[in-house]
This record gives sequence, C-alpha cells and structure tokens, in this order.
Amino acid sequence: MTKKSAGILLYRIKNKFIEVFLIHPGGPFWGKKDNGAWSIPKGEFDDKEDALQAARREFKEETGKMISGIFKELNHVKQKSGKLVYAWAVEGDIDPKEIKSNNFEIEWPPRSGKMKSFPEIDKAAWFSLEDAVQKINSGQILLIKELKEKLKQ
Repeated sequence: MTKKSAGILLYRIKNKFIEVFLIHPGGPFWGKKDNGAWSIPKGEFDDKEDALQAARREFKEETGKMISGIFKELNHVKQKSGKLVYAWAVEGDIDPKEIKSNNFEIEWPPRSGKMKSFPEIDKAAWFSLEDAVQKINSGQILLIKELKEKLKQ
C-alpha cells in the first residue's frame, strides 16, 4: 500500500513577494543536511482520516501552532520514496522561533541499545519562492511552483 502524507504550505506576502514556511526534520540523520532536506509540515494519514484534517493535525504536531484560513487544495505530488503528499496552501504568518515540535525516540547510536529523544523538526524558516525550491525536498518542488501559479506572481 502506498504511504500518504498530508501537509500545509503556509505562505505570506511580504513587501509584495511571496514567502513560504518550511520545516527542517530533526534527529541525527538530517542534522548536517540543508538543501533538499526541508519540507512543508506534513505527516502520514490513512483512509479513515480526512486528508485536510490530517494536514491541520500534523501542522499542529510539528509546529505547536493551530492553522486556520482559506485552504487552497494543491495537486498531490509523489516523492522519490513513492509516498504521495497531499497539500493545501493557506495564507498566514507565524514566528519560526516560537515553534514547538513533538519528539520521537530512536535507538542512538545505532545498535547501542540506548534510546534517545529528538524533536520531529529542529528548525523552521520563511523562504522566498526561489530559495524554497533549493531547500525543499525535490518531490515537493511542484507544490511551490503550483502556489506561485495560483497566486499569479
């Protein structure tokens, strides 16, 4: 069965330019990765859950912030892993310094028998559309391009 994620592409218009809010995954695997490692706040859901509700839930879990507004559905994209990402764009503004992410546990270092807790995301930031295309997971670039087209800039 194909895995599915749902997420929110939060955007704002600042000085007449579109900026998008992206998150950087936490944990030891992503610590030194930058370009291509960022993502929209998203997470997995199953057929029993409404995709938009899952996207809003995941946004809250990954940032600590509730999101509301007029949600514009974007075309789903397929990441290299095969996972389908369903996304909605919504205009809003949050301070990246105020995010509070859930934690997850993994055995670290590997095969050590020791469990260690890491934040699901370790940082967030606003990016211009041009910078976002460089930072975001390559499978999500089409979301940025579609947002630009929808906003006609």
